[in-house]
Amino acid sequence: MMGPKQEAQAALFYEFSLEDHVPQDHLLRSIDRFVDLGSIRGHLSEFYSHTGRPSVDPELLIRMLLVGYCFGIRSERRLCEEVHLNLVYRWFCSLDLSDRVPDHSTFSKNRHGRFRDSELLRHLFETTVARCIAEGLVSGQRMAIDASLIEADANKQNSTPKEEWNAAGIDPANAPRAVREYLDTLDEAAFGAASEVQPKFTSHSDPASQWTAARKGPAFFSYSDNYLIDTDHGVIVDVEATRSIRQAEVGSTKTMLNRVKAKFDLHPERLIADTAYGTGPLLGRLVDRKIAPHIPVFDKAGRSDGTWSRADFEWDAENDQYICPEGHALKQFRRNYSDPNRGPTGKGTARYRALKDVCQACPSKAKCCPNADARKITREEHEDARQVARDIAKTRQYDISMKLRKKVEMLFAHLKRSLGLGRLRLRGPCGANDEFLLAATAQNLRKLAKIFPAPQQTRKA
Repeated sequence: MMGPKQEAQAALFYEFSLEDHVPQDHLLRSIDRFVDLGSIRGHLSEFYSHTGRPSVDPELLIRMLLVGYCFGIRSERRLCEEVHLNLVYRWFCSLDLSDRVPDHSTFSKNRHGRFRDSELLRHLFETTVARCIAEGLVSGQRMAIDASLIEADANKQNSTPKEEWNAAGIDPANAPRAVREYLDTLDEAAFGAASEVQPKFTSHSDPASQWTAARKGPAFFSYSDNYLIDTDHGVIVDVEATRSIRQAEVGSTKTMLNRVKAKFDLHPERLIADTAYGTGPLLGRLVDRKIAPHIPVFDKAGRSDGTWSRADFEWDAENDQYICPEGHALKQFRRNYSDPNRGPTGKGTARYRALKDVCQACPSKAKCCPNADARKITREEHEDARQVARDIAKTRQYDISMKLRKKVEMLFAHLKRSLGLGRLRLRGPCGANDEFLLAATAQNLRKLAKIFPAPQQTRKA
């Protein structure tokens, strides 16, 4: 028999519990166990007035932002709608059915004010990293570093060629927030001071972003998201936003290593990276800090014409000279100078030369220097550290490190595909830093939830 037509009738009283309608295996149940926001009120206390109307709970705003970044909800307008409609999101944000969801403009007001002034998002990220360490997911022995390009909220149509760009002519008083941040970072190593070379185009809306064609495709404006991870479980231990050029990305290594040492007392025994990080100064810094550089050396000494390269010459450290395959010495200086300014300085690039008469009579001249009277070899300031990296590259542990390096690349793939962070929504260096911190926090929380899922409770019959 066909049942009666269902008609909606309002009841006088309802008995409803959000807890009963949240699935036991939902991701947010597991994430909620690791979200510790008990300290943010004390962290923000000095940035709120003691009088006036009570503000929106900052813990609610942070929980809503975590929902957005964990599930790839990029728009804050849409995030407010989703939290309003989704029962699980309401449960995670501690909102009852009758509680109002904050307006989307509340996020902008707090982000540009209290959250940035107090570095709340950095505090939130570091709190999550500390929880990962407490759960035994981070040993600090092996770390990997890499950077990925994230498209900025800018386009070429609203840009100026480098020949016409004049930063000195900008009036900060009448400039947008992103432009003022650009002016403030002109002397910072991660942005303006990273390179003296000016980009081909500069965006009017986000001038700190870098015009780049690093993907071998159409050029675009971007920022670099730099990750320092522990390779045990792929936990992100630090994150930094920089310009999308190699000098800024490599320079962020020092910043992040110093920060994790000061904050968490983590000092890796090895650092894993790709060839872009195999520069002499960085390798020298790592060796000086007793960190084994499992990094391919950035070396352009190889020759393509079949003649002997620098690798074919043996270095004699005791006598400060190279020995060629025929047994002849290449020296930097062949006599002692009474004037110390004319002798070796120990800085920069040293040039070692063989005697012209020896090279002219050598039977292997055609394999060594067919177009020169004598062979010359340059030696970088940090060549000893570069040699340490070359020796490590011959070991079995290096092969293992190169496989572990893929973990940081997988995190970037997850960032763009699952979390939807292929293009930034916020502008300026601070906006990029905010988005990178929140995304890294979400990735670490998802990692904790995956490894330590919430215990399943059996339903009562």
